[in-house]
Amino acid sequence: MKQFLKITVILCSVLLFTGCKKNYVISERQRILFQYEYINNAQANQHYGFIIDNEGNVLTYNNPVEWNFPDKDLIITDSQVDENIGKCIYSGKKIPGEKLLKFSNFIENIASSKVTATKNTGSDAGKTVFICYQFSESIRTYKGSLIKMEGDNTCENLNFYSKKVTSWMREICDSISIK
Repeated sequence: MKQFLKITVILCSVLLFTGCKKNYVISERQRILFQYEYINNAQANQHYGFIIDNEGNVLTYNNPVEWNFPDKDLIITDSQVDENIGKCIYSGKKIPGEKLLKFSNFIENIASSKVTATKNTGSDAGKTVFICYQFSESIRTYKGSLIKMEGDNTCENLNFYSKKVTSWMREICDSISIK
């Protein structure tokens, strides 16, 4: 009887956890986790930023030709991400494994949270965006989640961890040369 009960509990647990699995998750095959991007078309078409890959490498870009942007839902394909990575330069900075794990563990919480309404806050300031990504192995796409947007328009993710991730990404930006 105890054996039957034990097996039943295990099977129910497996079914419960596999049934609730989301399509987009952090995966071993995921190439990028975070992105910081600045765009200003009013000032000489500025476009620069950095990507943090799954190994903690900080990869920078500055006015790359034929950059692949996520669509309006912040979805970008695996092949587009590969093309973008090919246009990046290693900054010489690598995020230590434990710190990368700490911040990547916040992605699922941020992805499941709401974002404030966009407010018009200026003009000709461009926009800075902070994004985190989840990957779907089955359809080979990344789903971005907005952490924060600043500049001509502002909005931010309401999740508690968003401010921590934004602050961490600003520190990274200040520690590398992008422009």
